[in-house]
Amino acid sequence: MLSPEGEPLARKYYSEKTARDLDADQMVRGYEFEAGKYVVVTDEELERLAPEKSRDIDLKTFVPAESIPPLHFDRGYFLTPGEGSEKAYKLLAATMEKGDKAGLATFVMRGKEYLVAIFAEHEILRAETMRFADELRSPADVGLPKKPKIPAATVRKFEKLISTRSKKQLSEAWLKDEQTERLLKLVKKKSAQRKNVVEVETESHEEAKVVDLVAILKRSLAGKA
Repeated sequence: MLSPEGEPLARKYYSEKTARDLDADQMVRGYEFEAGKYVVVTDEELERLAPEKSRDIDLKTFVPAESIPPLHFDRGYFLTPGEGSEKAYKLLAATMEKGDKAGLATFVMRGKEYLVAIFAEHEILRAETMRFADELRSPADVGLPKKPKIPAATVRKFEKLISTRSKKQLSEAWLKDEQTERLLKLVKKKSAQRKNVVEVETESHEEAKVVDLVAILKRSLAGKA
């Protein structure tokens, strides 16, 4: 969006005033569709575009589990059965695992629609929220160089080096957050010595509602979601 002088409004505002100097009625939401060009989008328009609030998971389809690149994964969750759905949960998990299938579904959380992949491992269902395709960067985006020609002797040298440092499987000992462990030790020490301890009143929170995910998936598969 341009000013009468031909300068992008967003750039013009920020060249004259900082964000903290602006009043609420001077700020708008905008989407940059070209470099330096913005389309203003109102709060009302965003509300109309927002997905409907729902606690359901809309299962779209099943695909081979190996066909989903881990690069898309954002955050993982374990799915648990609701009361009385244990058998259906195990049946679904076992069937998906036997067929090496993953489910693709969508759900709405905090006003945003998410894409999720559902996997079955050891008769347990696990969900991975996924990044959409336009959220991923390609090797070209980060400017990786073209594949160089490497002498065969150098390749063999690196193969030998990797072989000498390889293990049969990943150890959980390598997955420890050592910085957090050091922080917890410090907190424990200072709390025992009553150093820099501050007490505050805690608010009571209502228990989170449990969603029967198996029932939701069954309704979605039956076209009743």
